[in-house]
Amino acid sequence: MDRVLEDFVTALRLAGVRISVAETLDACSAAALVGYGNRLLLKDSLGAALAKSGREKDLFSDTFDRFFCEFPCTAVVPERGNDAPGDAPLPEDPLSRMLLQGDQASLAAALQEAARAAGIRAIRLPTQRSLYTVRILNALGLEGLDGTIRTFSGAGSGVSLAQADALQAARQELVDNVRQYVEQQLDLYGRGLVNEYLEDALRKTRLSHLEQRHFEKMGELIRRLVKRLNDIHSRRRKAARRGHLDFKRTLRHNIPYGGFLFDPKWKQRKLNRPDVLVICDISRSMMRLVRFFLLFLYGLNEEILRIRTFVFCSNLIDVSDVFERYPVEVAVDRLQQGTGLPIVMGLTDYARSLKDFRMQYMDIVTRRTTVLFLGDARNNNSDPDAHVLRDIYQRCKRLVWLNPEPRSFWGTGDSEMKRFLPYCHTVRECNTLDHLERVIGSILAATRH
Repeated sequence: MDRVLEDFVTALRLAGVRISVAETLDACSAAALVGYGNRLLLKDSLGAALAKSGREKDLFSDTFDRFFCEFPCTAVVPERGNDAPGDAPLPEDPLSRMLLQGDQASLAAALQEAARAAGIRAIRLPTQRSLYTVRILNALGLEGLDGTIRTFSGAGSGVSLAQADALQAARQELVDNVRQYVEQQLDLYGRGLVNEYLEDALRKTRLSHLEQRHFEKMGELIRRLVKRLNDIHSRRRKAARRGHLDFKRTLRHNIPYGGFLFDPKWKQRKLNRPDVLVICDISRSMMRLVRFFLLFLYGLNEEILRIRTFVFCSNLIDVSDVFERYPVEVAVDRLQQGTGLPIVMGLTDYARSLKDFRMQYMDIVTRRTTVLFLGDARNNNSDPDAHVLRDIYQRCKRLVWLNPEPRSFWGTGDSEMKRFLPYCHTVRECNTLDHLERVIGSILAATRH
């Protein structure tokens, strides 16, 4: 495979584009067909073979522009004026000859070849910049250039000294060019690793501490995790609908055909769609966690999860219709702002909110219902009436409480978490994206039958 295309595919993979071997071979065929002469045609052809989604098309376009950009090598000796001394003989080492002759095209080609020999596409970290700069300069022949400069300086003639000074200036320019080139390659090949580090850090960062500038990246992470969960559990549902071959029924039903298996019969499992009832504390200390939790939850396919959502602060309201009328990002923003919602954003009151639920919505809780309760259980030193939660606990299939605070904080200050513990089937600390993924994944796995 063409080495340029091989390096480009490597850069795409590091940028986050998934590329199979078959797609790589298709890209090779496309490049062989259209060639490298027409930049736009090459970009369209490779894009058709390698980019499959809107996100991958954006990554492809950005990586293509970075990879195939022209890198000018300006490290040449400028033309001398009419008053310059006569020419000195050209040196033997190739790098000095290219510099003195002002051959920018050959210099650029030599730089690319030296970078490939130095293994530049293995660069991943900013700390490797100096290492690869030295490797490329050595591969270019910097030692020979330094020897030529010393020879011209020691010759003593005016022409030789002038060329030594010119080569010294060109040498410094060359070093600057190589540093810029290495920086460009680090941005091309290293950003994938940087993104991995950032994503890994974001997955483990407490959502309440997340900075606004990382919201977009977190949204992208959530979409990818949700897609993976959707794929896993949708496949399970398809497998359950298809079932396994029932040999006894098949043989029995095919007796009229003389034993030929014209009418296969399948064992099928009943796979119920989980009913999930979500109750979220949207007080100021909880709102950021609730935002990402609902983005995650409502990204799941309706085929594998049926959700009804309630939120509370000083009182409790049903907001399921908000998610039916608006896209999930818009719905979450409306919840955060309280737009058009009859909710009182005063002191958190678990007692009143639980009683509101018992009076108005208890009849929707059945033995098939999984209740997800998201809250820190801090009730401003008031009686939380925990026995109301007991009524929900006794009617539902499972009650899962997700608390963003560490377990060591439960029951301290105005936390009433220990009073709620007896009425929960499962209690989890949940304050990072990793926690959310594990909790929701376990709920889907446990309730799929």
